[in-house]
Amino acid sequence: MHLLLCLFLAIGACAESTESQTITRDKLTIGDTLRYINPVFEPVLADPTVVKVGDEFYAYGTEDNWGEEGGYHLVPVIKSKNLVNWEVVGNSMVKKPDWKEKGGIWAPDVTEVGNQFYMYYSFSTWGDQNPGIGLAIADKPEGPFIDQGKVFDSEEIGVSNSIDPFYMEKDGKKYLMWGSFHGLFLTQLTADGKQPTGEKTQVAGNHLEAVYVYEKNGYYYLFGSAGTCCEGAKSTYRVLVGRSEKLEGPYLDKNGKPMLDLESGTLVVATNISGKGYAGPGHNAEIVTDGEGQDWLLYHGMSKEKPKLNNGTNRRVLLLDKLIWTSGWPSISGREPSTSSQSSPVFN
Repeated sequence: MHLLLCLFLAIGACAESTESQTITRDKLTIGDTLRYINPVFEPVLADPTVVKVGDEFYAYGTEDNWGEEGGYHLVPVIKSKNLVNWEVVGNSMVKKPDWKEKGGIWAPDVTEVGNQFYMYYSFSTWGDQNPGIGLAIADKPEGPFIDQGKVFDSEEIGVSNSIDPFYMEKDGKKYLMWGSFHGLFLTQLTADGKQPTGEKTQVAGNHLEAVYVYEKNGYYYLFGSAGTCCEGAKSTYRVLVGRSEKLEGPYLDKNGKPMLDLESGTLVVATNISGKGYAGPGHNAEIVTDGEGQDWLLYHGMSKEKPKLNNGTNRRVLLLDKLIWTSGWPSISGREPSTSSQSSPVFN
């Protein structure tokens, strides 16, 4: 019956789950083209980050309890060869870091550094007065990631709500961007990546979090998420972008307004306007370019029809859409998550 339903729909979006937590999605091929319908992974992969290793992609998400749809996961890791069919690998951490008494491990950012994998992560609770950012390192993308301790907390760095890290390198130096609704900031890191060094620079205003920077055609594009992330179908989360010729800024939106201004940012993707679709799309992962030069954006969102798990956890599923560049500015088609059958990324 399940197979017949998939064939009848002819658009390939049927999901199956096993007790081993291997979750795959059957996609139908029309001609020689693999097609998919969002979400590409469920039930939860909040605040995603992605790293490519060989011909496989590894994606990681915030610590969450998937309840009856998969149980507890301490920084879950999934893998795929095409960004569409994902397999649950497991937990990328064996145990929670202990440099704070309590909190969740949120919004990891994973990057291959040399022959190791660095995971910068947030350690926080809702309403935490002194959250911070830590570093864990693994020899393999699936982990286990071994905690290296605190990089800094909010009080030490002088920035309230210091979470949502993003790591990058430039001219042989290591940098970290971070911040959540108290400004987005940039700092250089020590050679081992374990501590900040030098002065911090504010690059965007108090309306953004979940920073991600993408370099293209002589510009640094700063993506950030605005609005409410976690109110189910009422979430207003959306992705905004600005750009600069320098990593440290100044970043301007399409209208020339500084990203330091609270009303700034060019819209990339927001909640579907229609009654169905996805609410609160945001906290995008790294942009992936496929074998045909097409850029793809991975991000999370919540189905308006099923925004929460039975245990009350926000059901932030993984979404995938083409990133379209128009006159040097990126957006998703219609600036809404796609809900119809789409051609998949092409990889050799």
